[in-house]
Amino acid sequence: MNRTAQALATWTFALSLFAPITHAIAAGGHGPHWDYDGKEGPEHWGELDPKFQTCKSGKNQSPIDITSGKPEKLGPIEFKYHPFPLTIVNNGHTIQVNAPKGSSITVGGKKYDLLQFHFHSPSEHKKSGKAGDMEVHLVHKNDAGELAVVGVFMNAGKEHPLVKTLWEHLPAEAGKEKTVGQVVINPFDFLPAKKTFSNYPGSLTTPPCSEGVNWMVMNDSIEVSKAQVEKFTAIFPMTARPVQPLHERSIKVAAE
Repeated sequence: MNRTAQALATWTFALSLFAPITHAIAAGGHGPHWDYDGKEGPEHWGELDPKFQTCKSGKNQSPIDITSGKPEKLGPIEFKYHPFPLTIVNNGHTIQVNAPKGSSITVGGKKYDLLQFHFHSPSEHKKSGKAGDMEVHLVHKNDAGELAVVGVFMNAGKEHPLVKTLWEHLPAEAGKEKTVGQVVINPFDFLPAKKTFSNYPGSLTTPPCSEGVNWMVMNDSIEVSKAQVEKFTAIFPMTARPVQPLHERSIKVAAE
């Protein structure tokens, strides 16, 4: 979906974009530097550090091209997102918003707390070979340490109010975090009206590319304006890992 403390931070570092998740998915905190092109690009991530080996050897990697799937009666995602004060960071790999305790999803009988959300452009996942203009990843973790990420495609159209608010408070420098207490946001605004989704087992889309992530990619997209896409790509021209082989995995698609 491509961009949680060191394992988490690494996780975070990787998934989060947090520090990348925290930086991970974003940048990399104190780990080896990685990027989206050149000698530190995706094709070399597995060689940059032994901790990144899964980026090269893993068989359940993300993102993927969602070309088809087995229609199934997937239970709905129960979203319990609540408004919270804005804390936004430029982690060097993406723009990330960190969430305080209180927002969560429940899926498959498991509750996952929202940790953060961040952006990629173009989208990391594809649909039948086609990428979206952007993708937002809402990153969650349960008490057992398992990760669940909700991915939402964002395509150029009308201006998105929440993105407008976020872009008004972009940190100017990498590593800078801004807390804007008077600005309250609700990540529920990133969800399409129809909440059917495709589900598959995957990984973080940034180093260390840890597997065991429960991915739920919304079937419907939301709109952002062309100017909003361009404001993000002016800072981060490329933030998408190439799609990865499906191998033996199957994609489940919620039956209409």
